[in-house]
Amino acid sequence: MNDAVEHDLDELYDHAPCGNLSTLLDGTIAKVNSTLLGWLGYSRDELVGRRRFSDLLTVGGKIYHETHFAPLLQMQGEVNGIALDLKAADGTRLPVLVTSTVKTGSDGQPLLIRTTVFDARARRAYEQELLRARQVAERERERLRLLVAGLQRSLLPASLPTPPGMQAAAHYHMASPDEVGGDFYDLFPLDGGRWGFFLGDVRGKGIDAAAVTAAARYTLRAAAVYDATPTAVLANLNAVLFQDYGSEGHRHCTVTFGVLTPTPSGYAVTIAGGGHPAPLLARADGTVDYQPTLGGTLIGILATPRLVARSFALAAGDTLILYSDGLTEARTDPAGGRYGSEALRSFVANVAPTTADAVVAELTGLVGRLAGDLDDDVAMMALGVTAPGS
Repeated sequence: MNDAVEHDLDELYDHAPCGNLSTLLDGTIAKVNSTLLGWLGYSRDELVGRRRFSDLLTVGGKIYHETHFAPLLQMQGEVNGIALDLKAADGTRLPVLVTSTVKTGSDGQPLLIRTTVFDARARRAYEQELLRARQVAERERERLRLLVAGLQRSLLPASLPTPPGMQAAAHYHMASPDEVGGDFYDLFPLDGGRWGFFLGDVRGKGIDAAAVTAAARYTLRAAAVYDATPTAVLANLNAVLFQDYGSEGHRHCTVTFGVLTPTPSGYAVTIAGGGHPAPLLARADGTVDYQPTLGGTLIGILATPRLVARSFALAAGDTLILYSDGLTEARTDPAGGRYGSEALRSFVANVAPTTADAVVAELTGLVGRLAGDLDDDVAMMALGVTAPGS
């Protein structure tokens, strides 16, 4: 009976579903089962006493065996699940997972190395399929990013014109490269030396938001040609959005629209707000304050919105800063704290007096530092009257 059991064990070893081999401490193959021989296409006589385990490895596998596998086996007495490629008799590669254990004698001295080899061809094929799928997904995502970036650029002016005696600068930061945002801005000439400007934010993201953004931008410019009074311009925009988009998921926007009128000392500014964050005014003397249009309602929500306007002077060295709420609503702590309007005012106060170019550069740096905590796109535009000698 013992002979039968021993025969069964030998049969199990030789025809196991995995490869088995034993090597001397120098790697010389002392025993190998039929399973591994069949995988590699060798006869027993070609391997036993003639080849070392490392001879079965590819060039890269030999390097890894010498620098990692063998030293780790010597130190720990075993290594588990190492991915290698074996070289078959016909030169083809067989991806495998290798586990080796050092067998010691009763005195604790190492005698030989027992190695189990698992066929990893199915696993390798699966990994390669996953890699190909990932590469396809990455290419598609990059294509989407390019499309989104192109569409986003089409919704913004390529560059801002420069009103006489002024400096103008803007920046747009996309919170996600995969979605078109709804922030928009523009600066454009009107009759009589006046200039119109606006900055707004459409609710939501994606193609629907982009459609509203395009409609808002072109409606504001067209409306200002006929009547540039800021409240009238916003009323016209509200009529368009309420009629065309009001019933489609309540598409609406916030916006600040203003008119610059030249004066001997700079420009007179009149702005109207439709639910948009109040712009900041950085004076030449270093003071910084908000210019709120309190009570202005969101654009596109009501058939007859409440619109509020205010006027102020923009003198030499003064800079007006408009922005979207993606900046002030940036998360600043895990508990849900937001950056906030006071922090923004303090930030601008620390760099005031300033110019349009300088403050946009500073705010762009701030947005970069907050980028990981931004849930929404950020648009900003600064308009400054050039100081004497600038």
